[in-house]
Formats: sequence, C-alpha cells, structure tokens
Amino acid sequence: MTGGAGWATVRGDDEGWRVMGRRTAWWHRGRPLAIVATVLCATAALPGRPAAAAETGTPKPYAFAQDATTVQGAAGTTDAVRLEPGGTYRSSLGKDGKLYYRLELDATSNAYVAATAVPRRGAKVAYSDGVKVSVQDGNSGSCSSSTTAHFGASQSPHPIAAWASREIGPGKYACQTAGTYYVVVERTGAPVSPASPPSSPDAWDLELSYVSEPRLKKAGSTSALETWNSASPVALQGDARPRRGGAGFTTAGALEQGVWKDEISPGQTLFYKVPVDWGQQFYATAELGSSSGGEGFTGFMGTALVMSLYNPVRGLVTDAGAGYDGSQRAAALDPLPPVEYDNRYAFNDRISGMRFAGSYYLVVHLAAQVADKFGDGPFGLTLRVRVDGAAQTGPAYAALAVPRGVFDSATGDSVPATDGTGPAGSGGSDGGTTMKLVAVGGIGTGTVLVLALGVWTVAARRRATPRGC
Repeated sequence: MTGGAGWATVRGDDEGWRVMGRRTAWWHRGRPLAIVATVLCATAALPGRPAAAAETGTPKPYAFAQDATTVQGAAGTTDAVRLEPGGTYRSSLGKDGKLYYRLELDATSNAYVAATAVPRRGAKVAYSDGVKVSVQDGNSGSCSSSTTAHFGASQSPHPIAAWASREIGPGKYACQTAGTYYVVVERTGAPVSPASPPSSPDAWDLELSYVSEPRLKKAGSTSALETWNSASPVALQGDARPRRGGAGFTTAGALEQGVWKDEISPGQTLFYKVPVDWGQQFYATAELGSSSGGEGFTGFMGTALVMSLYNPVRGLVTDAGAGYDGSQRAAALDPLPPVEYDNRYAFNDRISGMRFAGSYYLVVHLAAQVADKFGDGPFGLTLRVRVDGAAQTGPAYAALAVPRGVFDSATGDSVPATDGTGPAGSGGSDGGTTMKLVAVGGIGTGTVLVLALGVWTVAARRRATPRGC
C-alpha cells in the first residue's frame, strides 16, 4: 500500500507505521497520527539531557491560548464585538489606538476582563508606555477604577497585563444593573522627550480574557483585613528542582512550595502558576545567578530582572525588580495578606488583588539590554516559593464561576511527578502527554504501545534533537 504525500508504508495494510525522511507516523484507517514524531520531539528533555538545552537561543514568542478566538477591536462602541464569559480572545492594538469590546451583563455577577499586551519582536518601548483597561456603561461612566500596566524602568518589551471589572455588591454604586457594557483598551505613553525616547509605532498583539464571578449565597462582611502577618518569613533552603516556565498564561509551568531552578535569556519572559487557597499567604523570591561576563560597575543595570504576580483573573497584584552587575541578585515580593474574599474592599491593590483562591501567576522577565553587557546567556534563575497557612473553606457562591474552576486552587495545578527535567505546563516532555495522544488517536492496541515504547527507548539515547520536529 503506497502512502500519500511521500510517506512510505512499513506494514502493507491499512494500519501501520509509515516513514518519510526522519519522521515516522502511525497510520490508522487511511490517516496519519503523529505519535512517534511527538515522542521523538519529546526526547529533547529526557533524562541525560538538560531541560533548558533545547530552550536556549532566541526567546520564544508569547504563547497565546490555543483556543483563543481572533476578534477585531472596534474604533467605537457601535460596532464593538461581544465577549463571552470564560472566553479568551486574540486581537491587536495600534500605536494610538483605543479599542472597544462589548459585554452583556446581568445584575448579579462580577465581570473581570484582562488585556495582555505583547509588543512584537524588535519593538522599542519607553518607561511610560503601557496598556490601560476600563469597563464603562452606556453613558461612558466607569464601573471601577481603570488600571494601567507599564513596561517600567527596564524599558524592555515584554508581555504586560492590565485588568478592569464591573462589580456588584454593597458599597458599589455604578454599573449595578443588567445591560450592555464596554471594555475599553488603549495604549498609553508620555510625550517624546530626552527622558522618554520614541517607541516603535508597530501594533501590539493582545490576549483578552473574561471571567465571570457569581454572587454569594449570603452577603457577608464588607471590610478588608486590617491585621495580618506582614513579616517576611525565613527564606526556603535546600536543593533546587528543575522546572521550565511557560511562554504565556495558558502554558505557565506549575509550581508548589519549594525551591526551583530554571534558565532565562535576555528578552525572555517566563510564566509560572502556583495554587493558593483561601486563607493562605503567598511569598516568592526570584534570584538571577552570577555571570562570568560583564563590564564591572559600568555594566550595572538598574532594573534587569522584573518579577510580577498576577491573580487568577490575570489582575496585577504587585511586582519587584532587581539590578544586575554580573553578580547574583534577588527580587522579593513584599509580604501579601492571606487570600480572603473581603480583600476586594481594600483600597490598596496589593491587598484587593488577593481576593480569589486559584492559580496565581509568577511572571519573570529579564531585560533584553542584559545581552549588551553580559552576553546572550542563558542565566541561571532560582525561585523560592512559599505558601503558608492551612487552606480554609471559601465563600459560598450561588452559582459556578465561568470558566468553571477558575477559583479552585486544586484545578489542574498539581506539579507533574517527573524528575524535573521536562517542562511543566508547557506541552513538553512528560510521558503522560504522549500516552494521551495515543489514547486520543483511538488506536488502543498492544502492538502500537510496544512499538511506541520501543521507538521512545531508541530515541532517548540520541544525543541530538531530531530534525523536522
């Protein structure tokens, strides 16, 4: 039986292995299932090969959600496209752009929309450049304080996210009725000056996410925490376990309490997620390892490493930065309050942002300018993550959040039981992923399993990543 598109059949019936060059696939009922190709590609992070070896070089671009719907923001409210609860969308934002998107809201649920701005490769950004997000009613009234995310002192292009909300409840006076509302996303920046050189006019890519939070079954306190343990804990010690960060929110590497190590290159942004339950406190420190290169004090960078913390709806909670002169440097988040529903009533963003249980995102960026003074790297990165306190019972919601499980700290955030050499949450090398592909392919025969494992064993002994993966 001849295989289509240049594939040669190893077995002469309608089911079997076919090869083309250095790629191999299992064909079933006349169509290819790229199982062995997946296995071969996965060998790049098998034991005996450093996890980051295949990750060095040019940083990966931002990993947009695979199921994101592409939409075009409107220049005015009349043509604004509707966003659905639980949806993730891909769009773009021009240099002087202000875009509108539409929400249809009820009178009981809270709505949170976050916009992640992603400058394209080679873009230049200034300190004050950023993205601003707000939710407005039909009379241009703001439903809550708008938020703006800036690139800041690093002046290095990387993904940044801002959020806005429409909230229902005691003490809220605007936007309390059901109806049509609008999400407004716009670029911000200061006038050009010697201190603020012109930035690139290229459009930025956008990823929009929309989360709906139901009302409580019974209204409770409307006062934020006034006292809590604000002392910095003793730093975690011990051997660091390898873990690869993802290139976006949806591919974030899963972490739990412990010491973790990774590698980061100038211009790269790594995403990690940590489950934090109701009543628990979160602490994190990022350490950039020392380098043998550099230019001494003249090579010092005031802000080289930036670590940001985002809550489960991608709302920025806080961030921290560190300079770099070639010797090891650390950035630590200031102590945060325990996760409590009532934190939303605080005026301080660092407190009000800690209002949900769920996956909290650590986003670490190394400024692109580091390469000019200290080389292309990669540089060692150590993360010390602590989650203190016993999990408590959360608030009684009257319905389910959308997407379902977004405020559940146990949903999809367990750290895979691997030796630490493969990616966590980045679609990488764990055997479970490959076996799921086999199951999804619907082959399900013992012969296929034996053959796949055999090819895996051979491929694991290869010293180089196969071409064509």
